[in-house]
Amino acid sequence: MLALLHAFRRQGWQVTFASPAEKSIHRADLPARGIREVNIALNCSSFDDFITELQPDLVMFDRFMMEEQFGWRVEQHCPRAIRLLDTEDLSCLRHARHQVCRQNSNVCLDVPAELLFSEHAKREVAAILRSDLSLMISPAEIELLQNRFKVDPALLLESPFMQPQVTAEQQAQLPSFEQRRHFIVIGNFRHAPNWDAVLWLKQTLWPLIRARLPDAELHIYGAYPPPKATQLHNPKQGFLIKGWAEDVNLVMQQARVNLAPLRFGAGLKGKLVDALACGTPSVTTSVGAEGMAGTLGWPQPVTDGPEHFADQAVQLYTQAALWQQVQQQGFELHNQRFDFEPHADTLIERLQQLQQTLDSHRLANFTGAMLRHHSMKSTQYMAQWIEAKNRK
Repeated sequence: MLALLHAFRRQGWQVTFASPAEKSIHRADLPARGIREVNIALNCSSFDDFITELQPDLVMFDRFMMEEQFGWRVEQHCPRAIRLLDTEDLSCLRHARHQVCRQNSNVCLDVPAELLFSEHAKREVAAILRSDLSLMISPAEIELLQNRFKVDPALLLESPFMQPQVTAEQQAQLPSFEQRRHFIVIGNFRHAPNWDAVLWLKQTLWPLIRARLPDAELHIYGAYPPPKATQLHNPKQGFLIKGWAEDVNLVMQQARVNLAPLRFGAGLKGKLVDALACGTPSVTTSVGAEGMAGTLGWPQPVTDGPEHFADQAVQLYTQAALWQQVQQQGFELHNQRFDFEPHADTLIERLQQLQQTLDSHRLANFTGAMLRHHSMKSTQYMAQWIEAKNRK
């Protein structure tokens, strides 16, 4: 999100960040970046006054729930504004994979139609169809939307993480193999794939690794650790719940190997991109690596079996030459795949083109117009009913 906002600000655009959520103590300082912050309310016509006065040229919705909540209001009061949906990941795919994983406990990539074509998917894909353009972080999810949900490619744009280059000088300044110790896991504890990964590590993977590396520790970082997570903290086992990391780069650079044992999920994995930039080789699953390298090929260990996962982790941790080779390949992938400049330029060019062809673009999307006519009316009436109910 910050990279997208930076891309807009780099164009000299005025950016307003409007959210109904409470402000977190960990939030970014948006005003320092020249971005106005506004608090908005759900199911409240006060948003109508706000958006009418603002009259934006472009409105970006953060995930499909925000499009459901505010899309009809934007269309009603700012019909000429481009409606851009930032999906982050295809959450209906993540939820379907979670269901499969619950059934068999295996790493899940393939999902049967009866689980994929869920109520969740109907809502999410409908929001994609109603929007003028949707940003997709993973090419695998673009392929799925086109092939299984029959979404027009004109409605989708691949927009992966956009990061500054890691220069040769910066690479040389990072801690070496010998200066690093221990394993790291990082991810928000409220995110189901991350919590599942912690449990899989605790119950299966870490005992296999620890048996071969008795002095190694696993440092687990993430926001919002619940009591059920802190109860797993066990120094004797080297299983350490660290909680919130004030500086992700610092803790990642101190670790020798990053573990991302994701059994389900979707989108791209920020923890793996952070590890690439910090020169910390990773071991992950096919779910973790999905879409990460685009057409370039993921250069670091990928395995779905517990024993092989432990083998790969131990090899990376103990073999300096292998570690350095994988690290260097990671730097090269990071700078080719996630370079801010080309992705930001592509995004801006697509939006500018869309602004010039908006009428014909919308005429070509009859399904989206039909969905807006029917489902958005029901959403509108539901929101107005809730607002009236709240007045009582």
